[in-house]
Amino acid sequence: MTDFETSSSSGLTGGRPRRPRPKVVTLTDAAAERVREIMANAEKSYIGLRVGVKNGGCAGQEYTFAYAEEIGPMDEVVEDRGVTILVEPKAILFLIGSEIDYEATRLASKFVFRNPNQTDACGCGESVTIIPAAALETD
Repeated sequence: MTDFETSSSSGLTGGRPRRPRPKVVTLTDAAAERVREIMANAEKSYIGLRVGVKNGGCAGQEYTFAYAEEIGPMDEVVEDRGVTILVEPKAILFLIGSEIDYEATRLASKFVFRNPNQTDACGCGESVTIIPAAALETD
């Protein structure tokens, strides 16, 4: 075997042990607790939470969440804090290094992505427009 071949029995590459691959996404304690709570209250049993990215919104992309019933052939499976997260294949490059948190205030609660790949964001769903009552009257 040459230095460039991998030994399947020893787990070595080029004579050195492989570094563990970092997780695509991680969860904070608050997010993991909330996901476990949601999954426990779901109408049926799911294997995990599917996370992805889709085109849409003012800034061009949106994060997605869904219950996962099965693991897709190209899904990235992440086990973190007792929660199984399935990352859609097309989202992996967009989510690498992301941390998912759960924040609750007196007025709202939501999952928040801390994504080092994110370069811009808009206020979709976070802001409102208020029209003065006089403008709503008709002549």
